[in-house]
Amino acid sequence: MTGEYQAATASAALFDLSERAKIEVAGRDALEFLHNLCTQDVKSLPVGATREAFLTTNKARVLAHIWMLHRAANVLLLDFAAGQAGKLLQHLNHHLISEQVEFADRTNEVAMLRLVGPAAQDVASRAGISPMRKHRLLALDGCDFFCPASDADQIRNTLVQAGAVLAGAETYNLLRVEAGLPEYGIDIDEDRLAMEVNRTSEAISYTKGCYLGQETIVMARDRGQVNRLLMGVKVATGEPLPRGTKLFRDGAEVGQVTSSVFSPMLGHAIALAYLRRGSWDAGTELIVEPNTDGRVAVAAALPFRG
Repeated sequence: MTGEYQAATASAALFDLSERAKIEVAGRDALEFLHNLCTQDVKSLPVGATREAFLTTNKARVLAHIWMLHRAANVLLLDFAAGQAGKLLQHLNHHLISEQVEFADRTNEVAMLRLVGPAAQDVASRAGISPMRKHRLLALDGCDFFCPASDADQIRNTLVQAGAVLAGAETYNLLRVEAGLPEYGIDIDEDRLAMEVNRTSEAISYTKGCYLGQETIVMARDRGQVNRLLMGVKVATGEPLPRGTKLFRDGAEVGQVTSSVFSPMLGHAIALAYLRRGSWDAGTELIVEPNTDGRVAVAAALPFRG
């Protein structure tokens, strides 16, 4: 993994994310339909652009954490956590009334490759392949390629020949935790409110019209009632923290770990954790499971990198 990590942070690493769920939403009313269901402004999304969003219940509990790519006029491709396509299709169909919109599960038809690192754009240029989107989701330059699954091997080989290093899931997970990027099913589930995930600036629009879950989200903003927030945690010694590890302050439980890795960049273990109001400010000292562990940890702002 060391070589893969070095490639991602110093040159370019290539990750195959084809297992991520992908749903196509197409039709005359596609943008308006999604606009009314998600936390992001979809109506103004230009062709070729991507926006991050949450799909929530009417009480703002997160059903999915999605990225919407406006591939062509009135055709959007949603990508999100693996294994969630059936659930999301059911949600979309449940809210479809008379809109002219069609849904299609493209998970197995469309491959997704993610090139990450300071040389990512140069590698893509040398390969002669234009990415469908550029981003810094891992707090590093990155670009994504969507292609027919049958073409994935050829595109992968071309990018490797141009200088990319193939990398696996363990390295990707390390980079995403360093970047503070939550993963649905690990760091987010239906028990979490959209406001707690700490992606408000990236995934929630406060200037759009009504949508499912808006009332709870706006009320929380106006009243300052978010009681937990996904934050970083630094652990100066020892191994990463198991998922579910409880964090304490002044003898009271104030947080719970969702993801943890050893960060080569920082030289110690780090974690993502939901921390209670009053204990999430950067620098706040925490204790890891005082009865069984006792290590000192410190709350940290996200991302750890960048």
